[in-house]
Amino acid sequence: MTDNVTTRPATPASSSNRETQATLRPPVDIFEDADGITLALDMPGVAKDRVSIQADFNALVIEGDMQIAMPQGMEALYAEVHATHYRRSFTLSGELDTEKIEANLTDGVLTVRVPKRLELRPRKIEVKTS
Repeated sequence: MTDNVTTRPATPASSSNRETQATLRPPVDIFEDADGITLALDMPGVAKDRVSIQADFNALVIEGDMQIAMPQGMEALYAEVHATHYRRSFTLSGELDTEKIEANLTDGVLTVRVPKRLELRPRKIEVKTS
C-alpha cells in the first residue's frame, strides 16, 4: 500500500493572506483475515457527513474534514490543530472486491472493511465417502 500527502490552501477566518498547509495523514491500523482487510483510521472531529471514501480499480482514497463546533459568541484564541483536512490513499490488490466496501465511524475512528472477492476466499472442501 502506498500513501500520498497533498497540500491545499488554508482558509483563515480573518486573513486575506493565503498560506499552503499540509493535509493531516490520520494514523491507520490495517488488519487482514481470510475474508479481507480492515482499516481503522483515527479521524477525531470528523462527522459522518464530512467523510469521503472513493474506490476506483485498485485505489482507495479516504478524506475527511474536521469541524470543531465553537459555542455561539466564542472565538478560539489559540488552536494547536491548524489543518482541518484528513487524507490517506492506498493501493489495493486485485484480490479485493471494491464493490462491497463497508465503512463505519464511531468515536472518531473510521473503520473500513474491504472484502476479498468470493472466488479468492479460502473455502472448506467437503470429503464424501462412497
